Amino acid sequence: MTETVRRIERAAGSLASASLARMDDALPWFRGLPADQRSWVMLVAQAGVRSLVEWLRQGGGVADSPQEVSDEVFAAAPRALARSISLQQTVALIKVTIDVVEEQVPHLAAVGEEVLLREVVLRFSREIAFAAARVYARAAESRGAWDARLQALLVDALLRGDSSDVLASRAAALGWSDAPPVAVAVGRSPGGDVTAVLHTVYRIARRIDVEIIGGVHGDRLVLVLGGVANPLAATERLLAGFGDGPVVVGPAVPSLDTATDSARAALAGFRAAPAWPTAPRPVAAADLLPERALAGDSEARRDLRQDVYGVLVRAGGELLETLDAFFAAGGVLESAARALYVHPNTVRYRLRRIAEVTGFAPLAPRDAFALRVALTVGRLDPAALGIPNQT
Repeated sequence: MTETVRRIERAAGSLASASLARMDDALPWFRGLPADQRSWVMLVAQAGVRSLVEWLRQGGGVADSPQEVSDEVFAAAPRALARSISLQQTVALIKVTIDVVEEQVPHLAAVGEEVLLREVVLRFSREIAFAAARVYARAAESRGAWDARLQALLVDALLRGDSSDVLASRAAALGWSDAPPVAVAVGRSPGGDVTAVLHTVYRIARRIDVEIIGGVHGDRLVLVLGGVANPLAATERLLAGFGDGPVVVGPAVPSLDTATDSARAALAGFRAAPAWPTAPRPVAAADLLPERALAGDSEARRDLRQDVYGVLVRAGGELLETLDAFFAAGGVLESAARALYVHPNTVRYRLRRIAEVTGFAPLAPRDAFALRVALTVGRLDPAALGIPNQT
């Protein structure tokens, strides 16, 4: 096919131009591309025709030849083109170019080689499609690795408490919409390749329509959830992406700018979670306040001191006195009533009031534990509430 190859080589420029004109007519989305991207497509089309010539010269036109089309045919365009044009659109462009070449077969083929050239073009179109698939697969892998790195940097910035500008720029690069509310979930990573771990989580998140940014931080998997009314319920549906062990969800915050607070609470809860072996999975960081306080979390100690002990102090001495008597009586209501010289119904009423003002019910074992820790923390540092130390 020496003469046919020469004819195709001479017609390379006109074939590429005709292909571009056909793309304009047949593909509405192509007409909307910026001028620079259209010029890149033109370069690829020209490279494709040159690749057909080179393929034929190296024996690719033989039916049983193992010759493959080199991926270099797409090297004429920058990698950014793969982000602007999808694989499906690329296949459409290839089809248009092949159609133009097939129409020109009578003018390109030497006498008696028309049928052979059509078969060659058909095999070439298959090989060029495979080459495009390989290019897009590599681009996806590279983009996935870069996204995983960028997500890891964002998680690191979040855990460090970096400025909102740093968080916003990195989140924007990942396409984060910052839909409120935002919450952070922390659990153990299942291990293995970080990209594969994040891919699993993202696949689940897409299925349940949850926006997330994830990163593996040491042996921990940290997820930032956005636009989820109930972060705890959403995290429960994402549990398959975590490894064994506790999964702790921080409080919901208005935006990514303030997500450091949620991340800090979730991490503190994750560290303290082993102290509550029967904790639900996932568990809210707020439900681990007593364990977090005992583990040295200053924010948990402050919350218990101000929102529990301080509330009881400000409510008047009888609530605090009743709670002390109730605990001293081992949780037996009648014994507490005798110690206070009041009717048991009075104790019941005061215990209900304690539950109303603090959010913790003394009759519930778990809440009673939190109340005990709150009393201890508050009495160890009464000055933080402006209460004189009476020791």
